[in-house]
Amino acid sequence: ILFMNLQTAVTFSEDTCGYYNVMDHIGVLEESPRLMNIRPVKDWREPTIVSVDMTFRGVLDMDEKLQIMTSLMDFQMIWENQFLSWDPKEFCGINHILIPEGSVWIPDISISEITEDDSLDVLYVQLYYNGTIRRSKTLKVMITCPLDLYKFPFDTQKCNLTFGVSMNTVSDILLTPSSSAEQVTSLSKNEFKKSEWHLKEINIIHLNISKYGEEWSKVIYQILIKRAPVLYIINLIIPACLLVLVDVASMFIPMEGGERLGFKVTVVLGFSVLLLILNDFLPNTDTPILGVFCMVCLLIMILSIVDSIFISYMLYLSSVRPEVPKWLKIWVLKRLANVLRIPIHDEFTDSMTFEVKNGAVDESLALHESEAESNRQLPKETKDSPEVQLLKRLLLELLMVRRHLIVSKKAEEAKSEWNLVAFVLDRLILILYLLIVTIIVVVVVLVWAI
Repeated sequence: ILFMNLQTAVTFSEDTCGYYNVMDHIGVLEESPRLMNIRPVKDWREPTIVSVDMTFRGVLDMDEKLQIMTSLMDFQMIWENQFLSWDPKEFCGINHILIPEGSVWIPDISISEITEDDSLDVLYVQLYYNGTIRRSKTLKVMITCPLDLYKFPFDTQKCNLTFGVSMNTVSDILLTPSSSAEQVTSLSKNEFKKSEWHLKEINIIHLNISKYGEEWSKVIYQILIKRAPVLYIINLIIPACLLVLVDVASMFIPMEGGERLGFKVTVVLGFSVLLLILNDFLPNTDTPILGVFCMVCLLIMILSIVDSIFISYMLYLSSVRPEVPKWLKIWVLKRLANVLRIPIHDEFTDSMTFEVKNGAVDESLALHESEAESNRQLPKETKDSPEVQLLKRLLLELLMVRRHLIVSKKAEEAKSEWNLVAFVLDRLILILYLLIVTIIVVVVVLVWAI
């Protein structure tokens, strides 16, 4: 009898050692509306507690213009099905099996910020002997993420992943995080893929939201990521700073030639290319401090081009207009030059110019009188010796040379005054250029440092 009982037990054990026996025992081999469509509780007043967990694995793409982040993560949820359980002792110690996902009821949990889901479908879920079901899935989703790009490219962004139930209230389904924020952060940092972004921290918020007069359970994962700025420093910031330095250095190109104006126009065109590249990264509704810096620098470059054109025009006036207007000499050569600490020689001041002008007029009149007197006397003194007549003619030639030298000196002095006016105004623009660029650079560095 003992041998027969032992043989029967062995035969029964061999017949119940497969997953098929367990699945046939709990009734998941055939589609059952009772298991698939009804929340698995014996008392409807008892809520189903769903534990959720998430591991953030990486930022695949960040579209700053559309403010959409493509991310990769592992999502897991655990709940209890009160109608599916068995005794492992009756089935050779089998304590969990894999069952098709569509054969049992699954909570309708979704991400509120999702715009597109490219995740692979899950075929199976794990079912444990006590009715606990574990569903794991790798999500590749595109979510909306409001970006604060004021400190671009040294910005830190906070994106939310709000997991909630679409159709069931708190009285039916209650969501709870299964891991702490420290555990999720540590595991996510180990799994995080290296990219343009670095994971700093993940915070978890568990709350109930009132909507339509009912409460809905939510679990929010706040993901804090920081941008790696090396690429933008090399491609944007350093070229912009170098172009600004080159434009400042172009202010020391001599004003007489036309090379300065063409050089400045070339620098502005290069800087405009950087602005176009920067515009491709940023949304139309947000302006970072880097964009403000580039716009201010571009404005200063354009003003320096206008200054170069104005200086070229003044140098042209030095050849067609012999004298500098009196008001321009007073405001530029006296007052502005004194403020800028630019030394001006005495012969270029108003008083000295006025004296030189009067002296030149007196000498010119004297020359005309001497020449007229000589011409009047030459016909009358025809009896003079040939030597005297030669000396008189030499005297006339010397007087004419002297008059020409006085006129040339006057023109050169006028030209020098125009050059001094252009030089003082050019140095004023240079000082303003350096002052404004220094201020905006200090402001940008302080904003990035805070």
